[in-house]
Amino acid sequence: MLRPALALFPLLLAAHVHATPALPDRIILVGDSTMASTTGYGDALCARFTPETACLNLARGGRSSGSFRAEGRWDEVTRLLQDGAAFRKTYVLIQFGHNDQPGKPGRSTDFVTEFPANMKRYVEEARALGAEPVLVTPLTRRSFKGGYVHNDLAPWAGAIRDIARATRAPLVDLNALSLSAVQAMGPKEADKLARLGANFDYTHLGPAGAERFAGIMASELPRKVPALAADLRGAR
Repeated sequence: MLRPALALFPLLLAAHVHATPALPDRIILVGDSTMASTTGYGDALCARFTPETACLNLARGGRSSGSFRAEGRWDEVTRLLQDGAAFRKTYVLIQFGHNDQPGKPGRSTDFVTEFPANMKRYVEEARALGAEPVLVTPLTRRSFKGGYVHNDLAPWAGAIRDIARATRAPLVDLNALSLSAVQAMGPKEADKLARLGANFDYTHLGPAGAERFAGIMASELPRKVPALAADLRGAR
């Protein structure tokens, strides 16, 4: 008499398993002012993920690959990664370079030794905590010289490309993509991407710039990390 009930047990178990909602993904942004809230594209990028996807913008203005760690901000990231049971996967997008350049006391790093070591260490530590690191080359500055964008961040972008190859980490080459976009629009249109008024400069972003480069990031991320396509609005 018990056999029919026992026969139904696997079906009930399977139904319960299928009824359990899948865990969401989590995105953590790590970088400088060109990714940070109010001055960069990070918040606009987070807005392009689905409501189920957690996106945390931990980028901060004025930080380099060295000072972000020295100030304890990477410790905040590692604590989050240690508490990842509520998420299917955590992706850490890492972008530095602007403040690693020379002439910035307390922030700049040695290009040959410190910068590559710092970036590689971020990749290794994120992986050790179960996350997937995604390297991002630095957003171009929008300074024109002789009709062409002066890409003073090219060496730092090149170093990150090398690290991505060496560590087999996904790479979003934002430097190349943003350089191409800014060059195509010319200086007059490129100026519209900046913060207006007294805060105008050729590095930081206003709302139009944040949307433009967030769109570039959202288009490129699924190409480099296909699993993220399901997390981005309109990318499926």
